[in-house]
Parts: sequence; structure tokens; C-alpha cells
Amino acid sequence: MSEQDDKIFMKRFSLVIAGLAVVAVLIIFFAIEMNEQLAGSDNPMQDVAKVDRIEPVFGVYAGDTGRAAAQAAAEEAAGSQQQQVAFDGSTDGEMIYNNVCQACHMAGAAGAPQLVADQWTDRLPQGEDTLVQHAIDGIGAMPAKGGRSDLTDEQVRASVEYMLAQIEE
Repeated sequence: MSEQDDKIFMKRFSLVIAGLAVVAVLIIFFAIEMNEQLAGSDNPMQDVAKVDRIEPVFGVYAGDTGRAAAQAAAEEAAGSQQQQVAFDGSTDGEMIYNNVCQACHMAGAAGAPQLVADQWTDRLPQGEDTLVQHAIDGIGAMPAKGGRSDLTDEQVRASVEYMLAQIEE
């Protein structure tokens, strides 16, 4: 190879490197332009959702200070759970039945009596208070409060009263 061939190679190599640098700069400007066009949304719920996603799942506490902080957090969590009542505390028996009880009592799942008089002949003599207590505490395959621990006793009573009224019709 001669010196002339080396000069030609270096010239072509330099042109290729310069061309690649120009392409890289063009890609950078294109990316900046695209980023400006994809401006973030002004939706405040996105910020709330982001905070929820990055919120710690649980805290780690150590020593006496940590024990006190853990106990305070547990009490706060228990207080917030007690405040949550299903259906905003509504005692509309029909609405509670349709949203909770109907799932099993409509189809007779796991032996749940349907709203047919002959399926209640053994239950009705027990009295309304006993039926309400069974609904609150659970009986047989039925979980307590139909599996909705956020129902109040008054809401359960309202749904049982609604069911009994439907049977009598």
C-alpha cells in the first residue's frame, strides 16, 4: 500500500465519521422536538395516581421509637377501617340485597335459600331476630354479613327484612 492509498482511506473514514456525527445530532434535535410535542397532561388525578404508586407498602420500625410509631400507625389504620361503612351507611334493604345477598340467594348457591316460601318453612318459625343474628354471624356456608364485613348490623337487618317481605308476597 502506498502513501496515496492511506490518504484516500483517511479522507473517506473522516467523511464517514463526520456523516455519523451529523446523523446523531439530527436524531438528538428530532428527539427534543418530539419530547416538546408530548407535553404532560394537566390532569391532577395523574399526580395522585403517581403518589399512590410510589407510596411505601409498609414501614420498618426499630427500637422503642419504632415500636411507638408502629403502634400509632396500627391504631390509625384501625380507626380508618372502622369509619368505612358499605354503601355510605344506607339501610335500603333492597339495594343491599341486590348488591350483596342476591349473588347466593338468587341461585341458591351453597344451600342458600331462594326467596321462595317453601324454602323458608324451617327458618321462618325461628323469628326475625334469629334470622338477623344468623345473617350477622354467618351460618353454614354463609359467611358473616354475607362476606361484607363493612356492613353494619342495621344494614344486615334491613336486607333480612327486605328478603322476608319478598317471601311473604
